[in-house]
Amino acid sequence: MQGYNLIAVFDPDGGKLLMCHRRKEPYLGLDNLVGGKIESGEASVAAAYRELREETGIREDQIRLTRLMDFVYPLDDCWVEVYVGRLQEMCPVEGDENDLFWSDLDHNFFDSSKYAGEGNIGHILEHIMLKKELLLQR
Repeated sequence: MQGYNLIAVFDPDGGKLLMCHRRKEPYLGLDNLVGGKIESGEASVAAAYRELREETGIREDQIRLTRLMDFVYPLDDCWVEVYVGRLQEMCPVEGDENDLFWSDLDHNFFDSSKYAGEGNIGHILEHIMLKKELLLQR
């Protein structure tokens, strides 16, 4: 079974969310959280920090990630681990894989015509807001 991660990165104020506009399948043309594949034998949190660095340039010393939830998809033979973090201070973000941008939080992240994951991004953000004080503390 293949593992993947999704990472919800907030700006230092906690008011904006780092997202990517997908350039390839799956979810070509939709907006998504950053993340990627967990390599065989790789520790989960190490994979999250590695993917974050590769896709955005954000280093481990610039953010503290907390594991929020997992999704298991037996029919697709995979699982997804979701992490949350807030940048300690604003830093440049750049990546070659997808177009990165900072999104306001007042969107309907359940809209599957705009956002990847069949409503999962909305679900993830609802849970983040339930635990915002804990997850987005400095």
